[in-house]
Amino acid sequence: MSSEVTVSSGPNPTTGALRHVLGHLLTPLLMCLGMGLAYLGAFHAPEPHDLRVDIVGSGPTTQVLAQTLQDEAAGALDVRTVPDRATAATALARQDSYGAYIPGDHPELLVASASSDTSAMAVEKVFTRVAAGQDAPLKVTDLAPTASGDPTGQGVFFLLVAVSIGAYASVAVIGAAGAALPMRVRALLAAGTSLVVSLIGTLFAGPVFHLVDHGLAGVWALSWLYAAGILLIGIGLHTYLRRWTTLGVMVLFVMLNFTSSGGIYRPELQPGFFGSLHAFWNGAGLVEGIRGHVYFDGHGLGGNVLVLALWFLAGVLLVTLAGRTEARRTALATARTAPSPTHGQPEEKTAETADEEREEEMEEAVAV
Repeated sequence: MSSEVTVSSGPNPTTGALRHVLGHLLTPLLMCLGMGLAYLGAFHAPEPHDLRVDIVGSGPTTQVLAQTLQDEAAGALDVRTVPDRATAATALARQDSYGAYIPGDHPELLVASASSDTSAMAVEKVFTRVAAGQDAPLKVTDLAPTASGDPTGQGVFFLLVAVSIGAYASVAVIGAAGAALPMRVRALLAAGTSLVVSLIGTLFAGPVFHLVDHGLAGVWALSWLYAAGILLIGIGLHTYLRRWTTLGVMVLFVMLNFTSSGGIYRPELQPGFFGSLHAFWNGAGLVEGIRGHVYFDGHGLGGNVLVLALWFLAGVLLVTLAGRTEARRTALATARTAPSPTHGQPEEKTAETADEEREEEMEEAVAV
């Protein structure tokens, strides 16, 4: 009588490797979904809504023109009348208005393209038609032009992109590679890294591309506060999110941040969701802070500095909480891994495996 012996082949290494790859593919696929929803949702069809414009003058003719434009715009414009050119110029300088039309035999349109080139273009399109209806060429006067190195006014937005990428990509390096370091050391690394990132951004803005022609010290200070906030928040989140930190910081500081910054389209040309974020998101604080500092004599700068400072303080608070959380985890792990008289030393994750996980996390973040 013969007997057969069945030999188990054990787990299939290919299956395990495939499961590992598929698990890590989830992050870039979610990034693809999020970036598409954010960017296309914010930028695919810019249309004005409640875009403030002024008609300069007084009397029945001015009132009729303003009311006609208001009715025809059907919510796209917020048309008001101002008594004179000086009042209109003040409203543009305070970014309360994005265009002022002076009717007459030689109509003139006042704009401030440094506030937003796309908003100025939208206003110019409207009043070019108005002047054409009066058979008169329209003269356009830009009261706040941008620096020569930034003719479209969008250079500040791309400065935002550069500083943001430098900051959030550094989060994975400090959070993963520096996981064994005390939280206070990681926080100091974040402060130092944000200093370097902000200095690089300032070089781009000034000597390299001449995006601004004065006020570089203020541009640096705003950039440092912005980058430090991102790094501190990211490092704090890493304690809780681990390998999902990359996705988390991209949602906060790319998907929602770039789209609500006002660097391409101001809130008056965007869907309401992104327009509402503009009031308190840190990217808008940086973009509008630099614009106010460089082009509008500091108007609105205090509010934008406050926004950046609050994000920075949120990062300090999160890092503090994360440090306490890690201290509790370390105490619990020490208690659990203490030698047992009956079971001996417990099996722990090898240093090689931990290093591989950190490398994967950093590659995910930096490659993106």
